Amino acid sequence: MSSSSESKIYFFFKTPATLRNRTRLKTFIEAIFKKEKRELQSLNYIFCTDKELLKINRQYLHHDFYTDIISFELSAKGLPVEGEIYISIDRVKDNARLLGEPYYKELHRVIFHGALHLCGYRDKSKAEITEMRKRESKYLNKYF
Repeated sequence: MSSSSESKIYFFFKTPATLRNRTRLKTFIEAIFKKEKRELQSLNYIFCTDKELLKINRQYLHHDFYTDIISFELSAKGLPVEGEIYISIDRVKDNARLLGEPYYKELHRVIFHGALHLCGYRDKSKAEITEMRKRESKYLNKYF
């Protein structure tokens, strides 16, 4: 059993990624779950390449395209959230360039996006996408 001061958020780097203030970021992500009224057990962020994320996308979701993020909720419904979030650093860098956003801001948007998925937010319909973007912006503004 972990102590209350131990983080429930873990970062793993299969590819290098610049991610500053990791302790502050972990605390902030935990606060997102509290704000969204979801109990968090543990959450792993795995930063990888396009190639690695495409393989996961094909294998588990049967999608044959690049994406910036894939979120997996591993806990049963009604239990505290346990999850894994895979993020392609290649996609984040390309999307930042395309959107004219700084890399660090786009990376954090995607990190918060994954947490929001595990809090129950979806992004399939136009209305869901609008709500997701609103929440991403809210948390980005609070963090920065």
